[in-house]
Amino acid sequence: MIRRFANGIEFGVTKLTSFVSGVASIWVFCLMILICADILGRSLFNAPVQGVAEIVANSIVAIVFLQVAHALMTGRMTRTDILIGTIETERPFAAAGMRLAFHIAGIVVFALIAQGTWPKLVDAWVENEFFGAQGVFTAPVWPIKTCLFAGSLLTCLAFATQAILDIKVLMTSQSVAPLTIRHSEDTKPRGWPILLVFAIMLILGYALFSADLDRIQIGLVAIAFMLILIFSGAHIAVALIGLSFLGIWLIRDNPNVAVRSLALAADGAINRYLFGVVPLFVLMGLIVDVADIGKDAFRVAAWILQKVRGGLGMATVAANAVFASITGISIASAAVFARVAVPQMVANGYNNRFALGVVAGSSVLGMLIPPSLLLIIYGVLAEQSIGALFLAAVIPGLLLAAFFGIGIYLMARMWPTMVMQSERPTVIEGENWASAGRKLMPIAVLVAIVLGGIYSGFFTPTEAGAAGAAAAILVALAKRKLNWSRFWRILVETGLVSVSILILIIAASMYSRMLTLSTIPQEVTGYFIGAGLGLYGFLLVYVAIVILMGMILDSTSIMLILLPLALPVVTELGGDLIWFGIVTVIAVEIGLLTPPFGLTVYVVKATISDRNTTLGDIFSGTFPFVVMMTIVTLILIYVPYLSLALLR
Repeated sequence: MIRRFANGIEFGVTKLTSFVSGVASIWVFCLMILICADILGRSLFNAPVQGVAEIVANSIVAIVFLQVAHALMTGRMTRTDILIGTIETERPFAAAGMRLAFHIAGIVVFALIAQGTWPKLVDAWVENEFFGAQGVFTAPVWPIKTCLFAGSLLTCLAFATQAILDIKVLMTSQSVAPLTIRHSEDTKPRGWPILLVFAIMLILGYALFSADLDRIQIGLVAIAFMLILIFSGAHIAVALIGLSFLGIWLIRDNPNVAVRSLALAADGAINRYLFGVVPLFVLMGLIVDVADIGKDAFRVAAWILQKVRGGLGMATVAANAVFASITGISIASAAVFARVAVPQMVANGYNNRFALGVVAGSSVLGMLIPPSLLLIIYGVLAEQSIGALFLAAVIPGLLLAAFFGIGIYLMARMWPTMVMQSERPTVIEGENWASAGRKLMPIAVLVAIVLGGIYSGFFTPTEAGAAGAAAAILVALAKRKLNWSRFWRILVETGLVSVSILILIIAASMYSRMLTLSTIPQEVTGYFIGAGLGLYGFLLVYVAIVILMGMILDSTSIMLILLPLALPVVTELGGDLIWFGIVTVIAVEIGLLTPPFGLTVYVVKATISDRNTTLGDIFSGTFPFVVMMTIVTLILIYVPYLSLALLR
């Protein structure tokens, strides 16, 4: 009875959230068409479409909140599985109990967002508020507020559905005593991590609500509690928003201030034209993947380098660099080349572990070589020019690719058994310079549109994303790689990927407000200045912390948590924030290759068909690339000119 009820609720809510998310995905495509129409109207007829920036800015808010619920129902809201993932099989009762607590917290957080949004919706309706400029373009505000409010309530419903499923597990689980520490001759005690985390949460909770703390102490306890929740498996956005809300409440001793801050973050954090770049670049990357542009780039590079020792590994790096220049998503690169390059390398005698390591290692180029979503997120958080960051990343990106290529060549020469398991000849047939040119032409066109448009000043980053996505669709259609069903899946996936990033930016806005009120950034700045470490000493400490956090968190979350603390220190110590952004991104990317989280490694593992390959094999294969990335990071730290040369 319980199972049927829970499954029925899950089915109905999934269908509802899927429909709403589909509407939002179509909205993204319409924004692409609108921006392209504005570009054409402005360029060809000197008649730009009025109100495009305002429409995009307000639409992004609505799109995100319409899609959060479906992202939750499909497991796409960002979270870590370090603790909860290890106990799900052994202690399903305990895991279900933890998930239930996290889902209840999600209900509370989004209910608070709805509560804070409702008065704004009523005011917008009663006062007939509009955005735009009178006499030029105006549109009512209340539909956007309605989407925000309704999306928050729908997300509450989605969290409630997940909670019902957790209750079903709790009521049907045979593990009635999940927290008792069990001993046996063959296993070690496994209950202590849960007990330890639970004890730490109790202590932090008591300190936060019962102890007489000043504002700095409240902020520090909130951050510690936040990190424990994230480590335990809470949704990162919920943990950031919830603890920041409590921190503001306690610091100001006024819950109404916290509610207003939450409503302001939800409504205003991403209400900017610039944030349209996120779904548009994601859409372009997914279309490029479907069009087999990564496969074509690899085949051409493999044909050119087939006579070089380690040539297929170097070809993978080269193809990743090319693919990165038109996608900006390292995870997409990892998925593409795990399917394309690994089978080709293994078939030609390469060591399976090396092949997997090359794919996972070189995929990080996707977040350094522009356009890059991480650079866009950094530019937003640090309030720096996206175009300047893209330009600054060119030389570091090429330097890292060169290090990878040279490193592979040296490994193949000095430690051949690490690279090759047999001496099969590498033969790429059916290619010539004419066919290679035809395969590379679409890539050159997309690079010219996106990067050429940004660097020439013809496109803003958002316009470049729209133009690039439209061009990628035309390329995919010309290659007959796109049909309606595939295109619909791409639109839905675009929404899910985008919302997982943008909801974190909303959470980061709330987190930054809490930090500002706690005065922690000022104290951190004063501490490092007083410690006398200097800029380079601070950077070494910062990079070490970033890499350590990369072992348990995804790239976006690391930046959202650390940058509000680090940026004031770098500014006070006289560091250039563009240069610091490049160092940050490459350090964060190292975390994608390090255990236990290593998101890129998990993507490669999920993509390959060989299920006998373990995560340990892939982590071992990526180790040389982690070393090379660390060396390049140190070079970029001590030679800032490499990042700033093209800006001078």
